[in-house]
Amino acid sequence: MSSQQVEVLVVGAGQAGIAMSEHLGAQGIPHLVVERDRIAERWRSWRWDSLMANGPAWHDRFPGLEFDVAPDGFAGKEEVADYLVAYADKVDAPIRTGVEVSSVRKLDGRAGFRVETSEGSIDARFIVAATGAFQKPVIPPLVPETAGLRQIHSSDYRNPRQLPDGGVLVIGAGSSGVQIADELRQAGREVYLAVGPHDRPPRSYRGRDFCWWLGVLGKWDMATPPRGAEHVTIAVSGAHGGHTVDFRNLAATGITLLGMAGPYEDGVMTFAADLRENVERGDANYLSMLDEADAYVVRNGVDLPEEPQARVFGPDPECVTNPIRSIDLAAAGITSIVWAVGFAFDYGWLQVDAFDEDGRPRHQRGVSTEPGIYFLGLPWQSRRGSSFIWGVWHDAKYLADQIAIQRSYLAYEAPALADR
Repeated sequence: MSSQQVEVLVVGAGQAGIAMSEHLGAQGIPHLVVERDRIAERWRSWRWDSLMANGPAWHDRFPGLEFDVAPDGFAGKEEVADYLVAYADKVDAPIRTGVEVSSVRKLDGRAGFRVETSEGSIDARFIVAATGAFQKPVIPPLVPETAGLRQIHSSDYRNPRQLPDGGVLVIGAGSSGVQIADELRQAGREVYLAVGPHDRPPRSYRGRDFCWWLGVLGKWDMATPPRGAEHVTIAVSGAHGGHTVDFRNLAATGITLLGMAGPYEDGVMTFAADLRENVERGDANYLSMLDEADAYVVRNGVDLPEEPQARVFGPDPECVTNPIRSIDLAAAGITSIVWAVGFAFDYGWLQVDAFDEDGRPRHQRGVSTEPGIYFLGLPWQSRRGSSFIWGVWHDAKYLADQIAIQRSYLAYEAPALADR
């Protein structure tokens, strides 16, 4: 394509772009989805080999198609990517792959936007940025490249064989950090895991997955995170058939737990004295969910088996009772660092007045402050579940409705004066 016009241009063909296309198509709204790589590429190339989805197959999916795995099972990364490709085909999404968007600018003197791509320009009345939140891997500038360590982000980690021989420091205690640390330890590596503030829900309780409990307790529909928890990670795992993350158990396997990573100087890395506090706060989060679940069972007379062992913790390991505050990495045999500390937004291609001073989208449920621009796939976009496959589907429906409303206004023609 050298130059063309479309009504709605959707940028990104991951779970957000596919869901957006389904709802636009259902309303008969002309649109085009462009993707610089393959459909659902980041599930394939930005995930480690053994990654399993964190939600069971019965829950984290689009309404119109089931996964080809057991309902209570967890899909692998390739199965998720294949599922999204199949869904795009099912809804006949008009997707063009291999098309990279370099800029989006407001048209002068008329509605719409000029989009420059690797295959020419496109004029669009509406733009949906469906690239999601996981755009730019973050590696804090703590350890210089001259330190002689292999440093990679979790999005570049594939398997233990990828790293040089020696110990590994994993920084980040969310789902990615704990699963990577566990895999490395099982591969025989010496592993250190820096643990920051986190939520630690039970994988299952009284015979129900935590996704079910979040649903019946109304937590998926929370509109905003609890105060102070906007950036708290969630330690949960779908690996090995799904299990509750317990940092004491990880320590029992030989992983050395540390507090939050701090400054690095002359080969020595320091760690905050917050390990016990972070573990105990995770425990409190875990126990509070059990309390709410128990109260729900009593209040509603639900016949679910009691599970008293779920409240029993093992003893605190030595690394918690006597925390390590600094490590000479070379002396400890650590040769690599895996940074599992998340991602930053990267909307450099979207050159419109739709961002705050920190580059974060200004929006209300995905409707931008810049008329005609929409965001999809953001954490907490409308509710807690917005980052999940099923959650983005509902957010996409809302945005399609908003676009339809705007199109109806634009189609309005006032009656002639003689007809009034």
